[in-house]
Amino acid sequence: MGTGKSSVGRLVADLMHFTFLDTDDVIVARAGKSIADIFAQEGEAVFREKERQLVEELARRTRTVISTGGGLPVNPENLASLKTHALVICLWAAPERIWERVRSQSHRPLLQEADPIQRIKELLAVREPFYRQADVLVNTEMRSMREVAHQVIHQYRLARSGR
Repeated sequence: MGTGKSSVGRLVADLMHFTFLDTDDVIVARAGKSIADIFAQEGEAVFREKERQLVEELARRTRTVISTGGGLPVNPENLASLKTHALVICLWAAPERIWERVRSQSHRPLLQEADPIQRIKELLAVREPFYRQADVLVNTEMRSMREVAHQVIHQYRLARSGR
């Protein structure tokens, strides 16, 4: 969250003439309610199951940039599935930078706490071992969205060429 996955993903898709798909957007459209409402009314477990089902479907996609929610790769099945058919790139930033980027957004159910920076640190501590399994990690802190997008495209082309 707050690392630029959706913004960078859209730009990469545009530059490469690929389709862009945001898993959170698909889940929201299918559920007919926001992620915050899914969490509040059905619980995080139901949301994570919706993610898992969607990841199964994604194995059949080609020429698609997929932006996932930050918790999706914590399910080892999701990460393993994505790695069979996609180059998995993790965009990351420090907790303080993430908070700067998301603090004005009200649709972050995992950050509705008294100390959101501490919550971000906790989430990153739990998720880091999964994030580190990505094929490529890209720091987004000191780069523009365009620079990050070009780095992602460069990494994709390197992977396609077998280097």
